[in-house]
Amino acid sequence: MNGKGDQLSERLLDFVVKIIKIAEALPKTISGRHVGGQLVRAGTSSGSNYEEGCGAESRSDFIHKMSIVLKELKESRFWLRVIHRTQMLSPKEVQPLIDECGELCAIIGKSVSTARRRRVDNQ
Repeated sequence: MNGKGDQLSERLLDFVVKIIKIAEALPKTISGRHVGGQLVRAGTSSGSNYEEGCGAESRSDFIHKMSIVLKELKESRFWLRVIHRTQMLSPKEVQPLIDECGELCAIIGKSVSTARRRRVDNQ
């Protein structure tokens, strides 16, 4: 990996850790457990799928894996917004993670679109 890839990998690792901590802080209610489970599944898979994508065997494989990362980040952002809107946790706990998730979506989305454009340009 290059420097930027290493930085993004670290950002995703930090994001996953924060997702786990947010999920652990949710109320132990039926809805809190449900939202927490969904958030943990989506949020933690973004980092592991990114690592898989970095070892992609082809540009198409890279695009596919990064598209999964983007999909999981978007789902994570949805569940974070649910937590925020239902006030399961205070906005100061959740908003920074929503913001970070949005930035990660933008970075990964740009990476996917660039890879798709280069795949078309090389054909």
